[in-house]
Amino acid sequence: MTDTPEAPGTPGPAPRARKRGRPARTDADGGPGARERILAAARAEFAEHGYDKASIRGMAKAAGVDPALVHHYFGPKEKIFAAAVEMAVTPSLSASEVLVEGDPEDLGERMARFVLGVWEAPATREPVLAILRSAMANETAAAVFRELISTRIMARVAGQLQGPDPRLRSELAAAHLVGVAMLRHVIRIEPLASADLEQVIAMTAPAVQRHLTGGLTGD
Repeated sequence: MTDTPEAPGTPGPAPRARKRGRPARTDADGGPGARERILAAARAEFAEHGYDKASIRGMAKAAGVDPALVHHYFGPKEKIFAAAVEMAVTPSLSASEVLVEGDPEDLGERMARFVLGVWEAPATREPVLAILRSAMANETAAAVFRELISTRIMARVAGQLQGPDPRLRSELAAAHLVGVAMLRHVIRIEPLASADLEQVIAMTAPAVQRHLTGGLTGD
């Protein structure tokens, strides 16, 4: 029996309705490593454009995925920023165990070596600079960065201190070191910019130790 041909203009089968939730794989699945590609693209987008001008569409295009997949994995832009920040500084944060191992009396040297070391390595210096640029220009980005550093680094340092105001002391020590790093790597003031790292650590560590464990009245 021969099938009767369809009349011209007869509509075909109705397309299957898409369920809400994760975007269809044919539209948005970037394949293996899509999440990591999105994070890398997000970090580059924030570095180039800053938090305010960075767009999810731009991240998706760079990662080779549909914008809906970016939303699926991370949600709104502040969540993507938080994930990109953590991705950028995780190697450094994983090394922060050095801050809780050892004598509190040489914590200043260990902290100086850790913080300045993050800025010294090209693999971590550029991401940190990108993050700081976004954080300085946008309060949402600043809050994300502040929470990460506060809970992952400052709390650890403060936990090692026995004297009064441990959190304030740890933050003053960090401020001292970030100032040194900014002058050395961003503003590039000489001779600090070209000084040997070990010399910088040796000259900075006593002041950092003073912030952490020194007396309150100059003793």
